[in-house]
Amino acid sequence: MELLFEYLGKGFMTMLSISMPCVLTAAAIGLVIGILQAVTQVQEQTIVAAPKILSVFLVIMIFGVGFARLLTNLLQEGQALAFNVIPKNDNYVISSDYYKYTRPFDSEMQVDSFKNQPTVNEIMKNPGKVPFVDKNERQKYNAADKFPRPRPNFIETNKILGR
Repeated sequence: MELLFEYLGKGFMTMLSISMPCVLTAAAIGLVIGILQAVTQVQEQTIVAAPKILSVFLVIMIFGVGFARLLTNLLQEGQALAFNVIPKNDNYVISSDYYKYTRPFDSEMQVDSFKNQPTVNEIMKNPGKVPFVDKNERQKYNAADKFPRPRPNFIETNKILGR
C-alpha cells in the first residue's frame, strides 16, 4: 500500500512541477500589468488576458519537452509498478479461485425475493410465456387517444354524479 501512496505522491509532484511555471508566469504578468494599470488608472480587465495567454504559451513552448519527459517517466514508472512489482507481491494478488470458497455478500443477501421466479433455462424453454409475478401486474397497452380527454377532478366528479 505504501508503494501506491508513494506513486500517488510522485504524480502530485509531477503535476505541480508542470503547472507551477505556467501559473507563476501568469501571476507575474498579472501583477506587472496590474501595477501598470494602477499607475495609469486604466482599469480595463481585458488588457491582462492577452499578455497572460502569450506568456503561458511561451512557457509551454520552451519547457514543453521537459514536461513531456516528466510525464513519460511517470507513465513508465507506473507501468513498471503495475506489471512488474505489484503482481509479484503476494499481498496485492488474490488467487483466481478466491470466490469459489467465499460468499462475500452473503450477509447482505438474506432475503430471497426471487425464489418463485423461473430460471433462465425455464424461460428459454418456453419462449412464448412471458414471466410475470402476478397476472394483475401485466400492463395493457392500448392505442393512444387521438384527442386528449381530461378526467374531472374529485369535486367535478361529485357534481356529475349528483352527490
